Amino acid sequence: MSFGTPTTPYATPRDDSVPIDEPAGQAIGKVALASAIGTAIEYFDFNLYGIATALVFNKIFFPSFDPLVGTLAAFSTFFLGYCARPLGGVLFGHFGDRLGRKVVLMITIVIMGLGTVAIGLMPSYATIGVWAPIGLVALRVLQGIGIGGEYGGGMVMTVEHAPPGRRGFYSSMVHIGVPFGFLVPILLLALLSAIMDDATFLAWGWRLPFLFSIVLVGLGLWIRFQISESPAFRRVLATEKPAAIPAWEAICTYPKSILCGIGAKIAESGLFNIYAAFSIVYCVVTLHLARQTVLNGVLIGCAVECFTLPYFGALSDRIGRRAVYAGGMIFQLLLAWPFFLMVNSGQTGLIWLAIALGLGFGHGSVYGAQGAYFSELFPARIRYSGLSLVQQIGPILGGGLSPLIATAVLAAYGGYGAVVAYMAAMALFSSLCTLGLRAYRET
Repeated sequence: MSFGTPTTPYATPRDDSVPIDEPAGQAIGKVALASAIGTAIEYFDFNLYGIATALVFNKIFFPSFDPLVGTLAAFSTFFLGYCARPLGGVLFGHFGDRLGRKVVLMITIVIMGLGTVAIGLMPSYATIGVWAPIGLVALRVLQGIGIGGEYGGGMVMTVEHAPPGRRGFYSSMVHIGVPFGFLVPILLLALLSAIMDDATFLAWGWRLPFLFSIVLVGLGLWIRFQISESPAFRRVLATEKPAAIPAWEAICTYPKSILCGIGAKIAESGLFNIYAAFSIVYCVVTLHLARQTVLNGVLIGCAVECFTLPYFGALSDRIGRRAVYAGGMIFQLLLAWPFFLMVNSGQTGLIWLAIALGLGFGHGSVYGAQGAYFSELFPARIRYSGLSLVQQIGPILGGGLSPLIATAVLAAYGGYGAVVAYMAAMALFSSLCTLGLRAYRET
């Protein structure tokens, strides 16, 4: 395939992801498990920041503002981490497509983990003044760079080891690392906030989960040493030269896949952070409910999603990625208003049900199909870079902005109606973008 010129599209499937010549002991289940655990560790670090933003950072690093404005400032730093993700995706995607997936995955987990530990050691605003939020922003950017490179590598490794008819299922197993990586920090923060009074928790208790990340980094490195390089990448090395500038080749050759993929990604990441991050702020700051009530709801939602992800991934193998993905978006469009009706009731059971429906079935349906769906948009020689562009630019407009926009419209309009409209608009837009996504094929 020549640079910048698409090969014959949409003919018979090219089996460049079939694990030919794979060592006998290297089962796809082992690769999926290793990638899932690595992703869980990465998202533990990244999501711990998001949860702490809603509970701690608005008081520790931005204490001079009123509660809602302080939360808005804290979510701005949350957004900056998303802005750094495309840089990590392009940088590590470049080397992942040229040097190999495995070595890059070792580097990204170290970057992510060290950035998280450093946040746990960051002095507060009361101690060093304005340098505290500045340092927090710098470390958040470091986190974003790490996760920007991490996701594409872990997903590509799994998809390229998996048999074509089971890519949806095995790639969804990698995605279990995301709700699991959200669930564990919630458990830790919930436990600490339950056994500590507010003063102790804000003084030093919140730092413990961040410092614990160093243990997870060691575990992640050990696990990733156990898996072999992707067979599809080995085939690229054996049959053709790696792309000179993989990200640029992906942009020139598959612009429609990248643009529509970014659009399809917006609501997936954006609505996830409404369910899992903004809902915490809304319940605690606006409804004045107990913090533990909504934390338990997010815990339940993440636990449910750990089971629904493989179901929807396997379903995408049977009825097609587009049907599952678009169906999940339509479900979330219809859920937006009932979600806030249930949350606004203030009743614990309804709050838990709302979050479980949003995370477990709304987000779970699209995320279960997404790994294989987006990976199949690009050939192996530029897959890491192409997938990273879609997966890391989309969340800037979706997950990075959604808590910020939702908090801003809530402050501006004083009610949840505008937030509902924003959620529905995201879901509708992303469902339409799926119409432009077609899997890569080559004769």
